[in-house]
Amino acid sequence: MPEFLTLLPPDEARALLLSYLSQPITDSELIDVRASLGRVLAEDIRAPHPLPEFQRSTVDGYAVRARDTHGASDSLPAYLNLIGEVPMGDAPSFEVGAGQCALIHTGGMLPVGADAVVMLEYTQTSRVSKDLGGLASEIEIFRAVADGENVIRVGEDVAQGQLIQAKGSRMRPAEVGGLMALGIVKVKVVRRIRVGLISTGDEVIDPHQSPRPGQVRDVNSYTLGMLVEKSGGIAKLYGIVSDEFDVLKDTAAKALSECDVVIITAGSSASTRDMTADVIRSLGAPGVLVHGINTRPGKPTILGVCGGKAVIGLPGNPVSALVNGYLFVVPVIEKLLGALPRPKATVSARLTVNLPSQAGREDWWPVKLTANRQPLITGFEAEPIFGKSNLIFNLASADGLLRIPPDATGLSAGEMVEVYLL
Repeated sequence: MPEFLTLLPPDEARALLLSYLSQPITDSELIDVRASLGRVLAEDIRAPHPLPEFQRSTVDGYAVRARDTHGASDSLPAYLNLIGEVPMGDAPSFEVGAGQCALIHTGGMLPVGADAVVMLEYTQTSRVSKDLGGLASEIEIFRAVADGENVIRVGEDVAQGQLIQAKGSRMRPAEVGGLMALGIVKVKVVRRIRVGLISTGDEVIDPHQSPRPGQVRDVNSYTLGMLVEKSGGIAKLYGIVSDEFDVLKDTAAKALSECDVVIITAGSSASTRDMTADVIRSLGAPGVLVHGINTRPGKPTILGVCGGKAVIGLPGNPVSALVNGYLFVVPVIEKLLGALPRPKATVSARLTVNLPSQAGREDWWPVKLTANRQPLITGFEAEPIFGKSNLIFNLASADGLLRIPPDATGLSAGEMVEVYLL
């Protein structure tokens, strides 16, 4: 049996794996912006025109020349002649001159001559005109406004030619809305990363089947598949492979030829039935880079590169497989997509119990977040979920993962910790 588990710290192991991978893929596709949520941009996007393209009011009120309101107050109001109402969705057909104002609604286009808007609540009608059928003809202003007050200037949101979305950034709801506002309805994105998933083990069966004593349903293909999809990949399932070297080698070789990344679950523990490392070595140079991570769960994880493609062996235990999927599979997908670095979603919480740890090892604990039960203290409490690494509902009931760094021997109850949200 080959030498097993020369343990590396997770950060060092991940950096080594990523260093062997080729540059991000260059294949791209043009898609509708409305279908681009979560996709990574394949090119920079610049504004084709300023936004907004005309001066707009941010409030309901009266469009005025700011200098005509200077000094206006409750005790000494300004009086302006009302000359009309700005139509919504159209340009006003009049100009605002000295001593004049126009009724305007939120989003309306400022008339020529106007440079500010007085909010409706600081005004009142002071005179009506019989010639206008009893409509207001003079407005009393109780508050002065400055030039540009309650107005969005041309290009104040974005200027023409401004970089609004960089290559490698992910599309979020706000970015989708921004592109729509500029009339950009198609966008070039990096194609999804193809990830082949192989489950091994004579005891593993398809979830649609009823297990006999000693058999378990396949979990990892589906949890990891969902993680791949969420991270920007396409999961291709190659089924459940028996514990036979040639069968696993042929299946892995097929997956490697068709995909950008290959993940093999199970077969990574220290046992005579361990074939994953040997299969990875047989698929191409340099082969196995790391066999064993100094972390819990997931110590027997294997990281390899064959012909420029990542091949990762994950433990069969569902919690171990998924936690290490976050630690190693997601970064590989992000690198291949050329995704720009982004902060992970975290929340600070108060730990409810003492958590021991072995010095030199990085521990990841699933935790449940609850509202703080201590009087006068707001925020969350992090309650660890204790259990073995083959209990998937331990992770299913968790809100996040708590990291105990390798230089710590544990965390104390009451300590503020950072929880990585799932």
